[in-house]
Amino acid sequence: MVHRLTWYAPERGDDKLREFFITALIDMSASLTLQDRGGRYICITTLPARWSLRPGVTPSDEAIFGSEIGARLQELKAGLTQPGDRAELEIEAGDDTFFEFRCRIVEMSSQEVNMLTVVIDRTEDRRRERLLRALLREVSHRSKNLLAIIQSIASQTARYSGSFETFLAKFRGRLHALSQSQDLITDSSWRGAYFRDLLKQQVDRYVQENADLVKVSGEDVLLTPNASLHIGLALHELIVNAVSHGDFLARRRPIEVRCERIETGTGPQIRVTWVEPVGPLDDEAVAAAKTARFGSTVLERVVPSSVNGHVHHRLERDQVSYELTFPQEIYE
Repeated sequence: MVHRLTWYAPERGDDKLREFFITALIDMSASLTLQDRGGRYICITTLPARWSLRPGVTPSDEAIFGSEIGARLQELKAGLTQPGDRAELEIEAGDDTFFEFRCRIVEMSSQEVNMLTVVIDRTEDRRRERLLRALLREVSHRSKNLLAIIQSIASQTARYSGSFETFLAKFRGRLHALSQSQDLITDSSWRGAYFRDLLKQQVDRYVQENADLVKVSGEDVLLTPNASLHIGLALHELIVNAVSHGDFLARRRPIEVRCERIETGTGPQIRVTWVEPVGPLDDEAVAAAKTARFGSTVLERVVPSSVNGHVHHRLERDQVSYELTFPQEIYE
């Protein structure tokens, strides 16, 4: 048995009730049809605009929905015989639209048995599902890339660490830098990260009280996700080296950082330069500083190879310079 309502105010009349239900159905992107036991249509409400019933034509599944969909509906309904029987059918109606048909045999309060069909527009649901699947595939792909980067960092850190404690300290720092860059990428909906944001992360972590000693110029380039992770890692290495082995804080001499786009014979490229004042150093001090600073394969191998770039890393008597140039990936 089907109960129409739990309660309503009868003095307001059936017109108000019908208006309410029709409005609700439209808002739900749903339609209702009712047929008697013989399959004759009794009522059709809020039919989607893509389907119409021509004037003077007797309603039928084929007349309303076309021969292909009509035949599938008739076959579905033929298998429903007793009150309570129900079945569902989803149809791609063309133009990337999807509709769900819910058919059910109902017994009315008058003992009359009817076929009730609810037609629901599922187009937006399916589009969201496709988008979600695409996003999940993208997340899976990027997660694998990130794990590969972490594995490479762990391997290179272990190779050049003299003790477990040294490995742990370096690896933790690099992993944290990677996670910070990843946060920026995620916040941008996977578009990437801006160069100055990557630099600010490292400055705020290691020299926050002396941030004025890291001067940045040039363009605030939006880097691709892959470039963001590796440039963030390079900036981490440079600032850690400067704090650990340099004297720019004591001498209050600023580090100059620049990012710019350049045109080359092979296409647009991005150049990042880091110039850190030191010394002046004598030959012995230069040799000692090179041993302390230049053991990082992250700066000289991992980062350049990961962005298909090339690097010039030099320690001279009065400055450390690091110049990384790599192709600019074009966003669609």
